[in-house]
Amino acid sequence: MKHKISHIIMALAMTIAATSCDSFLDITPDGQVKRDELLTTNDGVEDALYGVYAKLRSTSLYGQEMYFSTLEIMSQTMWCYGNESVTALGQYNYTDTRVKNVFASVWTDMYNNISNVNSVINSPLVENATQYPATVYRGEALALRAFMHFDLMRLFARQITVDPKADGIPYATEFSLNIPDFESLSDNYTHVLADLTEAERLLADEQGHENETPFMTDRKIHLNLHAVRALMARVYLTMGDKPKALEYAQKVIAQSGRQLKTKTEVINDLAGVLSKKECLFGVYFSGFYSIVSPKLQQTISYSSLDLRSDFMDMYEKGVSGLDYRTNAYFTSVELGGTAKYRLSKFTDIYDLQNNASARPADLIQGINLIRLPEMYYIAAECLLDTDYTEALRLYNEVVTNRGLDPISGEGDEKLTIDILNTERYREMIGEGQTFFNMKRQNLSIPSYDNTVTYKPESGMYVVPIPDAETENRN
Repeated sequence: MKHKISHIIMALAMTIAATSCDSFLDITPDGQVKRDELLTTNDGVEDALYGVYAKLRSTSLYGQEMYFSTLEIMSQTMWCYGNESVTALGQYNYTDTRVKNVFASVWTDMYNNISNVNSVINSPLVENATQYPATVYRGEALALRAFMHFDLMRLFARQITVDPKADGIPYATEFSLNIPDFESLSDNYTHVLADLTEAERLLADEQGHENETPFMTDRKIHLNLHAVRALMARVYLTMGDKPKALEYAQKVIAQSGRQLKTKTEVINDLAGVLSKKECLFGVYFSGFYSIVSPKLQQTISYSSLDLRSDFMDMYEKGVSGLDYRTNAYFTSVELGGTAKYRLSKFTDIYDLQNNASARPADLIQGINLIRLPEMYYIAAECLLDTDYTEALRLYNEVVTNRGLDPISGEGDEKLTIDILNTERYREMIGEGQTFFNMKRQNLSIPSYDNTVTYKPESGMYVVPIPDAETENRN
């Protein structure tokens, strides 16, 4: 399939062959009738939504590139010595064919999945939903559409606070043969917020139906009400609207029922499973270990990813206390007589020990995409200039639950955006959010070996639209 939306949408006559969490939407030229029939039943719509979630875990998306690989290389957190593709990506050489192919796959597969979710949104059972469970189906589908478009915007468009008049991307809302037009980034954000606002309204119908059916069980593997609000906090912060970002972050902290895990609960909490206390939204994925192991756990030359040379300084320098994340997120292995750290944060210990049968039944294998600590960081950042005492309290609540001593907030320990950024980095390393946080603030990025500092004006923060997409619009 070529890397352009026109080819994706020309394949819109799809059949939905999803029958479980491990299925995804298959596109076939003659499946329109079967698709229409399937989307007239609750079971059919649920299978279709499971398919959209399953597609998110593709290696081109959050199963690898949009999580621990490409985005972490771009933040200079991960590297691979001798790998020319990684070198080109880490130097933001977006003209390199190998780098272009990675982003073409991201673009194509994301829009493919957006087409999938639009088929659900535009189906008769869901389109004019007024009663449960159709309201929940529509709410999740709208949230998924916003979630995917937002990350495409963060990758392929400029930062809106740097250039409010920037060009955006196509915002696909129809399951039709019409090719979406590119629009302004401002219009993109209008559409994202409209979808999320409506999703928040519809997903209020979750209340009272938890665990009522299999679809309403384990809501953390769905874009649920609290995850939608967390996403809205993320979107508003990216737009520079701190009052609204604060409003939604506080709602999640106060109302989601999620709690910060304590320092003794940090170990293995993210090791190939969704955090029991902190996960707001994650993707179920029983096969994540097979992707993580060769890339992060093993030390295969020219294939596995290494951590930047000075990463441990962030956990040890200028801090008081013992950061329990160092043992939970990293392991040291001997390589050529030298100890080298591996990012083992996502390595399922039961798979690692060939003892999957011993995994507790209440652990859900998968990829954490939105977690509670991010809401504390967002709220603290938004309050720095308006309620410093509360900002400091929120910051200290996270770090003390990770084993560090609270900072006084005075003198050399005054809470600043730089300290918040360091704490964000420590907590969210490997989760694909550091590059976007740097882009949002238009920061310079020191290279993995500290030999070069990349400046925002070099163009590193805007990935070019894939060639095939632009060529076929001329």
